[in-house]
Amino acid sequence: MSASKRKGTAWETAVVTYLRDNGAPHAERRTLNGANDRGDIAGIPGVVIECKNEKTVTLAAYADETSTETANDGARIGLAWIKRRGKTSPAHAYVLLDGATAVRLLSDAGYIPNGATDA
Repeated sequence: MSASKRKGTAWETAVVTYLRDNGAPHAERRTLNGANDRGDIAGIPGVVIECKNEKTVTLAAYADETSTETANDGARIGLAWIKRRGKTSPAHAYVLLDGATAVRLLSDAGYIPNGATDA
């Protein structure tokens, strides 16, 4: 296994552990799906999580990849969990989501009344 692959696997495992420790007991690393990738983390219904642990952060690429994987999965929520340099805990990572997903989350949580559109 390459060093890059090991870093990615370690980050995915850290995110899964963090999710489990914080109320998502069924979170698990997802097996690779080739061209129809559906994200790195499974076990939270309706949610796709793409994990990134790279030296250079490319937000637009992560947003596009997460959007594709969310569509592949038929999920309602998609996000990228990006390791922050110099930090080891997923609690201190960056989480990237698009505006439509942010509105869905705020609406689902009751902060925005009358629901959200899926634009």
